[in-house]
Amino acid sequence: MSRALKPPRWPLWGALLLLVGALLAVLIFLAAEYEVGRDQAALDQDATTVVGEIRSALLRNVQTLQSLNAFSPTPASWDAPAAELLAQRRELVRLEWRDTDMRVLAQRLSAYRPDVFDLLPRGQALPEVRQACDAAQRLSGPAYSASYFWPKRDGRGLEVMELCLPLSEAGESRGFLIATYSLPAMLAELTDAVTLRGRGLSFVESDGARLAVHSVVPVQRRTLSAHALLDLPGHTLLLQLESPRRALGLFPNVLTGVVGALSLALLAVLYLLARDMRRRQRAEQRAADALAFRKAMEDSLVTGLRARDMTGRITYVNPAFCQMVGLTAEQLVGSGMPAPWWPPELVDEYQQRQAVRLAGQVLPREGYESVFQRSDGTRFPVLIIEAPLIDAQGVQTGYMSAIIDLTEQRRIEELNRASQDKLQATARLATVGEMASLISHELNQPLAAIASYASGTLNLLHQGGGRGEGDSDGDDGVSDDIERAIRRIGEQAERAGRVIRGVADFVRRRDQVREAVEPHLLIEGISTLLTLQAKKRGIRLQVDIAPGTPRVWCDRTMVEQVLLNLARNGMQAMPLGDPGTASGLRVLRIAMAPVMGEAGEPGEGRCARWVRMDVTDHGQGLPPEVAERLFTPFFTTKAEGMGLGLSLCRTVVEQHGGALDFEPAQPRGTRFSFTLPVAEASAARPVETHAF
Repeated sequence: MSRALKPPRWPLWGALLLLVGALLAVLIFLAAEYEVGRDQAALDQDATTVVGEIRSALLRNVQTLQSLNAFSPTPASWDAPAAELLAQRRELVRLEWRDTDMRVLAQRLSAYRPDVFDLLPRGQALPEVRQACDAAQRLSGPAYSASYFWPKRDGRGLEVMELCLPLSEAGESRGFLIATYSLPAMLAELTDAVTLRGRGLSFVESDGARLAVHSVVPVQRRTLSAHALLDLPGHTLLLQLESPRRALGLFPNVLTGVVGALSLALLAVLYLLARDMRRRQRAEQRAADALAFRKAMEDSLVTGLRARDMTGRITYVNPAFCQMVGLTAEQLVGSGMPAPWWPPELVDEYQQRQAVRLAGQVLPREGYESVFQRSDGTRFPVLIIEAPLIDAQGVQTGYMSAIIDLTEQRRIEELNRASQDKLQATARLATVGEMASLISHELNQPLAAIASYASGTLNLLHQGGGRGEGDSDGDDGVSDDIERAIRRIGEQAERAGRVIRGVADFVRRRDQVREAVEPHLLIEGISTLLTLQAKKRGIRLQVDIAPGTPRVWCDRTMVEQVLLNLARNGMQAMPLGDPGTASGLRVLRIAMAPVMGEAGEPGEGRCARWVRMDVTDHGQGLPPEVAERLFTPFFTTKAEGMGLGLSLCRTVVEQHGGALDFEPAQPRGTRFSFTLPVAEASAARPVETHAF
């Protein structure tokens, strides 16, 4: 395998370039962080200054407002100084004089904002006014309310807050002086315009939402932000000051000299590097073109190639060969005998063959087959074609081998063999069908005769019982047992006839008679046989039918046979002593319950569409190799079995539109499940759990 072109070796100044670049990057980063920290500290200081200015201005306003009622004015004389005060303080939009019952004695709107309360009446803000006045009474001084939004007629609004100033004279309360502040006007009138030039100023909430904005800065990455609290009696506002980052200024003197010197050195190194790299690139380009041409040919091959010297040591491999054996070129090149892809048990044979080849006795040109082993341990067949490797002087320096993977060819041959096996199985099934038809034809007559003889015997017993008046009680008991046994013989003969006719219809693909059957009747039809076999094996038979399980639409005889076959298999999976009786696991459980979705798939809905039937044993379970071929015709693990039982069961269930499947049961055993469609009639009566 061709080796990738190695990068050129860097001279000493190449390492110096890396060191200089790293130092320069660190210095630039530190300088940038220094500038950012300095700008942020200055912005924080300015935000604190702005808050102090607003707080001082509000305190001066409180002193001015107290002078309005300093000399016991009347509502008429109060109006003029209030108007003058509003003209001087644009941050105020309204002044009110209210008595202790919060009735308005006098009021005045600012001439700059006469339309503030045009859309909604002033009474809508009375809760905020009361809040401020309650706080003022507690504090015995001015207090502020929380800010709130007041809509205007132009579709916009204004964020305002109330100041309540208690009034008193000679120790008696004269009411309250209410001043309404506009938050945007506070930012505009109570701050220094020079400090805010080019910056953004606003009142914000704790989550960043803006309450009032005086100015903004364009949104950009390099923006600094500072916050400061405006702590007022009764309320606190959060002020935000934003500023775009200024371009980095000059570094400190020491850094300036270091960065300048490093920059000059870097320029010189870059010049030398560029001149050297141009020369190296021209040489590398020629080598890269030749290498790319050779590698393209190697990568396009699906045949593995390998070269070995005269001692058997590998000198070259292509990607296809590496992929075959699952090893990298680094692991293969330089390795000798035994080769890493030789199977351990064939090492001696392969070494002898290699010794013959190295002795000069080369194998025929058409090649030979062998077996290789991948790195994961899997084996695969190959075809090896070898030829001597001759150098330019005509001397043999080794061997060049072409290796073809025969796995796909073997797979196709295996598929052909499997197809032949399937054809043979189909022929055997056809023979089984003919045999089933013949057996059903031949057995129907003796079964019918058995049923007739049983019926005649019952009639004779009934007649004899009528004439024998002197019979003893013991004889009557024996007659009853004989009658019950003969009746069972007749029932089983009729059942055997139905099964044989059903198998014949199944083989001939005739339409089977289907009917709405109660779930518990499917169990009752085979309960006698199941109970006898279960007692014989010491197994407890448990039947669970979920309450409300509806009737199923099916061929009753064929479905009973499916349940019987699955139950027999489950009993046979639990031989005597495994599991033990004391474990409580010698139980064969048959369960029936409705499901709502597709066949065999539970879902959600108002009406059940399918009934699921489970047959669960507690045997040793199914090995993976058996589970893989479980429904294959003529496959069986029983010495006396034909391997057709489960295959026929699945076919019967699928003809009903259902599905038959299996899964491991807990704590051990296997659960076989199949589904049958629900009949359109009303649901069957609920049946509780039965144990046999």
